[in-house]
This record gives sequence, structure tokens and C-alpha cells, in this order.
Amino acid sequence: MEASNQSTVTEFILLGLSAHPKLEKTFFVLILSMYLVILLGNGILILVTILDSHLRTPMYFFLGNLSFLDICYTTSSVPLVLDGFLTPRKTISFSGCAVQMFLSFAMGATECVLLGMMAFDRYVAICNPLRYSVIMSKTAYMPMAISSWVAGGANSLVQISLAVQLPFCGDNVINHFICEILAVLKLACANISINVISMGVANVIFLGVPVLFIFVSYIFILTTILKIPSAEGRKKAFSTCSAHLTVVIIFYGTILFMYGKPKSKDPLGVDKQDLTDKLISLFYGLLTPMLNPIIYSLRNKDVKAAVKDLVSQKCFTQ
Repeated sequence: MEASNQSTVTEFILLGLSAHPKLEKTFFVLILSMYLVILLGNGILILVTILDSHLRTPMYFFLGNLSFLDICYTTSSVPLVLDGFLTPRKTISFSGCAVQMFLSFAMGATECVLLGMMAFDRYVAICNPLRYSVIMSKTAYMPMAISSWVAGGANSLVQISLAVQLPFCGDNVINHFICEILAVLKLACANISINVISMGVANVIFLGVPVLFIFVSYIFILTTILKIPSAEGRKKAFSTCSAHLTVVIIFYGTILFMYGKPKSKDPLGVDKQDLTDKLISLFYGLLTPMLNPIIYSLRNKDVKAAVKDLVSQKCFTQ
């Protein structure tokens, strides 16, 4: 009987806002609007980094990767969320759930590594500018970007492979908008200590190490900037890394806010701050991808100029 029960789960039910149907239409419009801004903003950044010859440098190559990653990350989950707001019975197949978890997990881990790579790029540009073109040559920054994607994908493959091998004994209700891996693991009817240990190690590698690397890089960067004699020189040097630093603070700040607060012990989490927790998790996945192109456009003169040129050329051709 136990083996029979463990083989019954072929799909999951996503609760989403089922307990608050009046909010679904409001959040559908809000999430859709944010998603369209993400597609438009990051799409424009990708275009300008490809089309503008002045932006064919390592920093903007990484920025283009970051924008593409943000589009992939949100596209892996937002359509499912929007569909859930319109569908009375919100279900997803077991295999579909696994694919969605893999994509979300891979994009998140890749972004952590990519932000670390971008910090190294800024470190070389400010602390060793005379050798920048040698150190950050195409043979260096291309493998750096590729390794970020490979590392994120490999980590996700390990975590999701461990998760899908777990037995699920009939309880198939996920108290989330999407197949979030922690919510899925709560439904397993087996010991998940290996999964917890594996995710803990991954968090150290993909969260802890990049944060430490970025922190050390910016210590050297700030030390170098403070040694510049002129105020104008210090301002110009800091402006080249201020956008990246802002993105890092928002990205890791929201992670700390989301996971640093106490969590409900209820297996389904339907009481107390459950709704707040789900909404914070949802908007965290949208906030950084939406703000990234805005930050880089407002705080970077080259990107701002390239966007204006692209828009003016578009208007002129029309």
C-alpha cells in the first residue's frame, strides 16, 4: 500500500491566491505590467550592447548576459503565475514542475556568479587600468560568462535531480504561485536531509563565495578611488561601478530580507504571514530584473546615450 501511495502524484496543485480570489485580477494586472517592463527594459539593453560599437567591451558584454538572464529567469515563472490567476484549478504536471524548478534555480545561481564576474571586471578597470585590455581580453571574459551559465546549470541539475527522486505520498498541494523547491520538498514523504545539506553547500558556493568576492573587490576599488587626488577623478571612477554596486545591494539585500526572517512551521503555511511570504517571494523575482535596466540606464552615460541613439534612429526611420 505504501508503494502504491508513493506513486500516485503525477501533478501538483498550486494554491497561489486561491484563498484570496478578489486579489487575483489586481495582481494579474500588476505582475503583467512588471513583466512587460522587464521584457522591454532588458530587451533594449541587449539591443544596445549588440548594436552600439562603443558598448562592445567586457562590462557591457556581462551586462547583456545579465539582461538575457533576467528575461529567462522571469519567463520561467511569470507566465505560470499569470495563468494561475486566470485558472480556477491551478495544476502543473510533475515533469513541468521539475523543468520550472530547474530553470528558476539555474538562473538564480548563474546571476550570483555573474555579478561576481562583473565585480572582478570593475576591479581590474579601476585598480589596474593600464592592463585592463590585456587581462579582460575576449579570450578571458567569454569563458568567464560561459562558466557562469555552466556552473548555474550544473548546480540546478544536481538540486533538482535529488528533489525529483524523492517519493511523494499523495499530498500534492504546493502553497506557492510556482514550483518553488522548498515548498516542493515539504511534500516529500522521505528524509530530505541530503537535499538540505546539498542546498546548504550550494548556498555557500553560489551565495557566500560571490558575496565575499564582491566585498573584497570593492574594498580594493574604494581604496584605489580614495587615492585619486582630484574630486572629479574620484567621481568619474566611482560612476563606472556605481550601477553594478547598486544592483548587487538590491539583489543580495532582497535575498537577506526574504530568507532572514522567521518562517512558519506549518507544513502548508496557510496561517499568519503566509500570504505575505508568498508575495515577497514573488515580487523578489520581479524586482531586481525590472530595476536592473533602469539602474544601468540612469547611472551610466554610455548606456543612456546608446538608448537615446537607438530611439532616435527608430523614430527617424518611421
